[in-house]
Amino acid sequence: MKWTGNIRKMRTELSEEVQYTLPLYDVIEPLEMVSMNQFIGQEISLQFENEINCVVTGKRIKKAYGDGMSYDAFMSSPMASPSIIRPELSRIHEGIALRDKEWEEKHHLTPHLVYLSLTSEVKVGVTRETNIPYRWIDQGAVEAIVLAEVPYRQLAGAIEVALKEYRSDKTNWRKMLKNEYEPTDLLDHKDELIEYLDEDLQQFISDNDEITKIKYPVMSYPIKVTSMKLDKIPLIEKKLKGIKGQYLIFSDDTVFNMRSHSGYKVTLEAS
Repeated sequence: MKWTGNIRKMRTELSEEVQYTLPLYDVIEPLEMVSMNQFIGQEISLQFENEINCVVTGKRIKKAYGDGMSYDAFMSSPMASPSIIRPELSRIHEGIALRDKEWEEKHHLTPHLVYLSLTSEVKVGVTRETNIPYRWIDQGAVEAIVLAEVPYRQLAGAIEVALKEYRSDKTNWRKMLKNEYEPTDLLDHKDELIEYLDEDLQQFISDNDEITKIKYPVMSYPIKVTSMKLDKIPLIEKKLKGIKGQYLIFSDDTVFNMRSHSGYKVTLEAS
């Protein structure tokens, strides 16, 4: 079986084990979807076809910025706006757009969640309500809980900023891929963090105390993690032993970040 196209981050479905599907594009036009779980335990190859296309414009580029953008798109697209990384910077709730008013109204003037997830440790994060549970899966969380529900992005960012002093907002991706974490009760963390919020922010605390548990399709986790990039290793031929977050995990403990290669044209082959 062989497929060729420009890759994007894998799409996911939460079930007994996470189901992964790889979207392939003809530059920026959708081509087909490839189920990745079927290849676990098999030899696969990823051949870089020496072509990268901007995921926004389709322009052929030598280097990708963000997740597969040309430099111009990275500097102008609302998908790479400063408020994507730092939600507290969004001002669209004031009627002020950072890059694209229509886009920001659609994506940032919409219900957002502040959450706690257990990846390498307990972290605090922000995402649109419609991105759950996909956001948790993308970061490789094994458990997650909703902390607060707010009407727009900036407010979620304000809560996150208030809590960064007490919990990380980053994931140690190496520990995440090795499945190294201390078991803990996320509800206890939620109850503790509520006390650190000002009264005007406490009103947004979610009544939803359900803890989502996530199991990944991994045969065994690596002891030591080595990341591969297609720019340096244009042909990867290895046995796939699992998928976690947006990473393929191979039998020799090397890993490949699919999301960071968005826009790369590859040929995927499985025996």
